[in-house]
Amino acid sequence: MGLALLLGTFAVSVIIGMPVAFALGIASLAAFWYEGLPLLVGFQRIVSGINVFSLMAIPFFIFAGDLMFHGGIAMRLVRFAQSAVGAVRGGLGVVNVFSSMLFGGISGSAIADISALGSILIPVMKDKGYDADYAVNVTVTSSIAGIIIPPSHNMIIFALATGGAVSISKLFLAGVVPGILMCLCLAATAYFVAVKRGYSAEKFPGWKILALNFASAIPGLMTAIIIVGGTLSGVFTVTESGAFGAMYAFIVTLLVYRNITWDNFKIAVVSSVRTTSMVMILIACAGAFAYMLTFYRVPTKTVELLTGITDNPILILLMINAVLLLLGMIMDMAALILICTPIFLPVASSLGMDPIQFGIMMLVNLGLGLCTPPVGTCLFAGCAVGKLPIEKAVKTIWPFYIAIFIALMLITYVPAISLTLPNLISG
Repeated sequence: MGLALLLGTFAVSVIIGMPVAFALGIASLAAFWYEGLPLLVGFQRIVSGINVFSLMAIPFFIFAGDLMFHGGIAMRLVRFAQSAVGAVRGGLGVVNVFSSMLFGGISGSAIADISALGSILIPVMKDKGYDADYAVNVTVTSSIAGIIIPPSHNMIIFALATGGAVSISKLFLAGVVPGILMCLCLAATAYFVAVKRGYSAEKFPGWKILALNFASAIPGLMTAIIIVGGTLSGVFTVTESGAFGAMYAFIVTLLVYRNITWDNFKIAVVSSVRTTSMVMILIACAGAFAYMLTFYRVPTKTVELLTGITDNPILILLMINAVLLLLGMIMDMAALILICTPIFLPVASSLGMDPIQFGIMMLVNLGLGLCTPPVGTCLFAGCAVGKLPIEKAVKTIWPFYIAIFIALMLITYVPAISLTLPNLISG
């Protein structure tokens, strides 16, 4: 009955439109009250959810991403991508994916990717004769590269959800190859859809222009190298690397590119504070919710349920992916990471799956959920930027869903894709 109250209160709260963070908190406190546990303990669990030093990296990563969004880095990455891969059939679609791979690896945010690159590339693609739905679909699906390619604050959240059992630096390394794999699948899809629709190729600008655009993009690209490289080398902790990355991004946008204005700086600060506050409240309340799930032995019961249905690891992992995908369609990603990790990670571990591989699988899966209706944040943002009705985008986005799904299945069943790089570096 207590578990039904916990889940029922949460479901009703979400259905009536309450923010997910508050729904998690109210449901948790209702379960504490029902079980006769002191409410003070519930509030202590909420506070302890964010009393983790490594979480300090999240506001720094978010602030660095906002600075780069408003500081001209996105435009330079687009120019480099266009000169490098634009001279293929439907080249701007491939450019869009390649730009997302580069910018996502710096900003660590899918929404920042759509806001920065979408506002640049979608109008350009329309002017070049590309259909609006194609431009939006490529932008939306490729934006989730920011979730997988390091640095990513969602990786920090996953590491927190495991109770510190997973190294953040290893997670960063593990996301590189899967992120590139997913982008290659999306780029191939963008190419074939472009060929089918008869889009033309861009003219190759020449090696000199390519070299100049690459040189112009290097200062921005160095942000990700500093953050990830500093963490892996042991020079910085994750929190320190985030702070140094934010400081470096500010210096680059102010002194190198000279695109940041006082007004843009204030917008970046306000945006990062707003985003950070939402993420932290969500993490805090989800900590209490996860505590009650453990109190009701939900992880243990889930293992027993799935292994009772079948003992085939392939089918069990497929069921986990199906559940995550369905939940990802209707809930916020950060909340799902915090709620589902303690439930499904024990199941995956019982099958011999490495927690790092599970983390990458979960991030890709929930990233796909951001692109799907009815509550796909990235889908809504992309359609808003592209001024396209959502129903028109959904009608033609399915080839890109298939591309991400193929990458997801490879990541799920081929451990080497996620684990080779971290094992090679740490070994």
